[in-house]
Amino acid sequence: MKILTILSGLIFLVTSCQNKSSEWIELFNGKDLSGWAAIENPGSFNVEDGLLVADGPRSHLFYTGGFNNGVFHNFELKAQVKTAPHSNSGIIFHTQKQDRGYLLRGYEVQINNSYEGDGDFRELKKTGSLYGIRNVYYPTVKDDEWFELSFKVVENRVTIFVNGTKVVDYIQPDDPWRPKNDKWQIFSSGLIALQCHDKNSKVYFKSIQVKPLPKTAKFAVPVSKEWDTKITKLCKENFPVIDFHVHLKGGLSIEQACENSVRLGINYGIAPNCGLKFPVTDDQSLNAYLDTVQRKPIFRGMQAEGREWVTLFSPEAVARFDYVFTDAMTWTDHKGRRMRLWMPDEVFVDDEQQFMDELLDKIESEFSKEPVDIYVNPTFLPEKIAAKYDELWTDKRIDRLVAVLVKNNIALEINSRYKLPSEKILRKAKDAGVKFTFGTNNTGADLGQLDYSLEMKEKLGLTYKDMFMPKPQNKKPVLLKGLPDQITG
Repeated sequence: MKILTILSGLIFLVTSCQNKSSEWIELFNGKDLSGWAAIENPGSFNVEDGLLVADGPRSHLFYTGGFNNGVFHNFELKAQVKTAPHSNSGIIFHTQKQDRGYLLRGYEVQINNSYEGDGDFRELKKTGSLYGIRNVYYPTVKDDEWFELSFKVVENRVTIFVNGTKVVDYIQPDDPWRPKNDKWQIFSSGLIALQCHDKNSKVYFKSIQVKPLPKTAKFAVPVSKEWDTKITKLCKENFPVIDFHVHLKGGLSIEQACENSVRLGINYGIAPNCGLKFPVTDDQSLNAYLDTVQRKPIFRGMQAEGREWVTLFSPEAVARFDYVFTDAMTWTDHKGRRMRLWMPDEVFVDDEQQFMDELLDKIESEFSKEPVDIYVNPTFLPEKIAAKYDELWTDKRIDRLVAVLVKNNIALEINSRYKLPSEKILRKAKDAGVKFTFGTNNTGADLGQLDYSLEMKEKLGLTYKDMFMPKPQNKKPVLLKGLPDQITG
């Protein structure tokens, strides 16, 4: 009987511990910083009107109280957060106390809705990024608005959510590549810390809850070691790995694209085809499309088709997109023949040199009038003359093209599907200060891995400063230039 009583007691104790560890634990009591400690600049953290506020010189606030003295291995965390404009912060996990400087151990989940960096450095990583490992470049939430930042850490995996939308799903290999100074940026066990980035940042926390989770088996890594290393190096460089030219076609759904994004670590810009005889033809269909993708974890792009697109949409409707791109594949020649250069039956090349000159004339005239951000499918030639690409794209024509892009502040796509433009053209554009984007222009569900784009990035020595990023609302071309009432050709 005594043995049964002891066993019953042990079972009750184990069950109680399991139940306790599976409950949410509130780390901030809303009154003071009990259970929290800062070493460097402790005055940067305070409690104001029931809110935990990070505001002051660089500092980190470590949670060391309660469950297991603040040491967590597997757990879920959810925090209610609000940022003042141009503020930066983060939640670091699996870390340890450090006298000064940015924390060397553990991973940081970024909090940044509008902060752009200090000095010569431009900070591109937005809220929800697993900082420097899997970066999020698209905005998910706004300053001065409360949002929920949550993440789940299980062995070698972390999934990050902003307002319930998954933005990162990273599974760490057994021997991940890390720079020498970041060798402890790996999964382990450790403390949770809040970051106060600098005295110009102010971030509010209303609630920070943690739920411990049991140990389990590791997850299989869904990508090759080579790709994991490649994408991590790019993230460490602050290099925006973004495919701005994705379409929902060929069976590709928005859900598939988002899952592919978090698996590979590539951010996507998804765009409908907008123009005469295309799926989106007016403000009503444009707004209807945007309403379906507004809260998705993507950039929202607009592909402006043909030269008539400017007559179909209002500037205000177009400005709802993050960016606008177009190509030079649809135009009308001097004989009034409308051509779509990717359709062999709709291409007319009476004279190769005349065709090229007319193509450049169209680019010069239309790109000067159309309020676009990116020139995509660049330098594409129809099948009839594609074999003469290097011969027909002469130095003089390249110089004309580059001059148009520079004059109108239009970025140049490095297209992985068509492997365009050539390295020669890209070098001329880089020397002239043109910004670049990566793009696929997919025809099906397979988006690839931006092979040509990344190859050219290496050959040209591109850095994040060479890359286009969508402009803020008050600097969008469509609002600065407007849309002409009508356009010909």
